[in-house]
Amino acid sequence: MTETPEGNVDMVVADGVAAISFYHPAQNSLPAALLDDLAAAIMNAGGDASVRIVVLKSAGDRTFCAGASFDELLQIKDKNAGAEFFSGFAKVINACRKSPKIVIARVQGKAVGGGVGLAAAADYCLATEAASIKLSELAIGIGPFVISPAVTRKIGLPAFSQLTIRASDFQTAQWAREKGLYNEVYPDIAALDEALAALASKLAYYHPEALSGLKKILWEGTENWDELLAERAALSGELVLSEFTQQALKGFLEGKR
Repeated sequence: MTETPEGNVDMVVADGVAAISFYHPAQNSLPAALLDDLAAAIMNAGGDASVRIVVLKSAGDRTFCAGASFDELLQIKDKNAGAEFFSGFAKVINACRKSPKIVIARVQGKAVGGGVGLAAAADYCLATEAASIKLSELAIGIGPFVISPAVTRKIGLPAFSQLTIRASDFQTAQWAREKGLYNEVYPDIAALDEALAALASKLAYYHPEALSGLKKILWEGTENWDELLAERAALSGELVLSEFTQQALKGFLEGKR
């Protein structure tokens, strides 16, 4: 386990399955340190010969991921720092993309902003009926620029447009399944975990070269994402410095406290 003041990332490998779990006390939000640790864990699992399948999940039984840490966003004071923060999401998405192992996401609760990006970066995604989704970035003066290639790849441009423009509205887990973000939706966490364990166990015994070959096919056409997501991170890093965004973030945090 990698522990930081902002939370922790934990990886357990058993029977060919690497279960990577992240936790943050603020609804599993993602500060920069946690993003770095998460990307590193995904890359380490990808390079481990004993690992056949990677499961990406968060701790707790409510929110899967609340996205970027608003407290940390308010601490950004220049463009370079902004680009560096948002590049953390790029690192995690690209780690999932580049991993030779199939990545399965377990989404037990709500996913907001970057949390939707994590779900989209997985190769297969299982969720509960409580796992509604929202891209709230426009409401605080930025946009889901870094995660948009991953999300659009899964749900298409029309659904992405709806999700982005309706920035204050949650869409249901069934909506996310119909649009292709979630592959399977279960009534509760117990049913989700039972299905996840069965799927991961089965996949872990498939031919590893067949799995890695499938992984390459699934991500065809994304070879430019290192550069693309870096550009998007720079754009988000500029917008977060605006007076509009700073005031919106402060207002949101004051309302939560």
